[in-house]
Amino acid sequence: MKAIGENQIAAVIGTPIAHSKSPVIHRYWLQQYQIRGDYIAIKVEPDKLSVAIPAMQTLGLIGCNVTIPHKEKAIQLADEVTDRAVQIGSANCLIFEENGRIEADNTDGYGFITNLNEGAPDWQHRDGEIVVLGAGGAARAVISALIATGVSKITVCNRTRARAQNLRRFFGEKVAVEEWRQVGKLWERAALVVNATSLGMEQGAEMTIPIEGLKADTVVSDLVYGSKETAFLRAARRAGCQTVGGVGMLLHQAVPCFERWYGVKPEVDSKLEKLVSQ
Repeated sequence: MKAIGENQIAAVIGTPIAHSKSPVIHRYWLQQYQIRGDYIAIKVEPDKLSVAIPAMQTLGLIGCNVTIPHKEKAIQLADEVTDRAVQIGSANCLIFEENGRIEADNTDGYGFITNLNEGAPDWQHRDGEIVVLGAGGAARAVISALIATGVSKITVCNRTRARAQNLRRFFGEKVAVEEWRQVGKLWERAALVVNATSLGMEQGAEMTIPIEGLKADTVVSDLVYGSKETAFLRAARRAGCQTVGGVGMLLHQAVPCFERWYGVKPEVDSKLEKLVSQ
């Protein structure tokens, strides 16, 4: 089903939504590949999600991205769910099929691992442990993607230990849990550190964990993105670490969504990265 005027229209839904960079990304590709369509942002309150998704489908949209706070509920509204969305437990991408069915997918893990491989292609060959900070949906996507690459052990640190324990129960013995206040003791043996918390977001709380002890050959990835490099990445870079920012993950997670909706696999280029980073 196509939208009014045969334009192919997709959207991103969430609340708040005005800050979303997704329209910038998808409109850039629509123009680049000369596709007749659009991509819009729609604010949807939590209690309206079950009404909003069928309404978008009825109006002829071809799909939507799903962001906070709808990712977990969105998966429950789908007729089909991809394996990776099942493992992560949430959806960030819905595809509205012509037969009226809805498919739910989660491309966050794909975006993370693609960005990591581009920014630090030899990360798997470095000696040491993997440390993931956070235990929310982003951490779940990261852990799922890392395990899919063959990683055997991931240590999770979260301010609320119970949430980290939930990840251990779900993923099994490949996940270990460490107290948040003890994270500094892991730096010396860490090969890869991933900040999957919201700490460091612009106009939000900063990451206050001391980075003393990080080895110079440690890869430090921060999923937080914005117009400026996060303080956590700046500190890691000063310590000699190789750093990978979060903008690339945002861009790469959008690639499979765009391909499913518009039939073209787009490329992430430096012009787009600069545009989104403004």
